[in-house]
Amino acid sequence: MPKPKSAFETLYPYQLYDPEDVLDPELMYTVPEIARLLQGLDPDAPLDADTEDRVVTWTVPWLMAHTDELVINDPVGDEPGYFGLATEDRPPEEIPDDADE
Repeated sequence: MPKPKSAFETLYPYQLYDPEDVLDPELMYTVPEIARLLQGLDPDAPLDADTEDRVVTWTVPWLMAHTDELVINDPVGDEPGYFGLATEDRPPEEIPDDADE
């Protein structure tokens, strides 16, 4: 249910981290690992299921906002996708036309 702004004592500007401020350019990360990094945690920090679900939900829009700065691997089978920084030494490749076949 929406609340009036007057119900909140303090309001802050909404800020997003830039990928280069969060991700190591030499590594690739799963969405849950990125979610932890965005919270200032180690990528393998333990979280209870509810907290992990919440931070992963917050991470998806961040990933979408930074698509031009990120690359993703080609996941095999049920493996998760891994995201990383697009860098000059490993720029993204073109997606083949038959990639979905």
